[in-house]
Amino acid sequence: MSAQVSVAKAKAEFASLVSRAEKGEQIVVTRNGRAVACLVPLPEKKLVVYGDLRGLWISDDLSLPQEIFDEIEKSVEALAQSIPDADNSQK
Repeated sequence: MSAQVSVAKAKAEFASLVSRAEKGEQIVVTRNGRAVACLVPLPEKKLVVYGDLRGLWISDDLSLPQEIFDEIEKSVEALAQSIPDADNSQK
């Protein structure tokens, strides 16, 4: 679904237009009858699932700051802690 509104109307009704866009509607903003902007919903974030990066090739000479590796390690640890322990869940 799509709707067109003038800049003046968009300014006056911005919050309601954003709400409509969040629900999936495309709002085209016009100035002097010409489309100049568009409000659309953002795509949903897709979680990276184990195996999604299969086939990803990283150069052997890749050098990254240690902070990057630290952040990756923290993320992996947090993910591991959020997964129920398989041994305990069977008891």
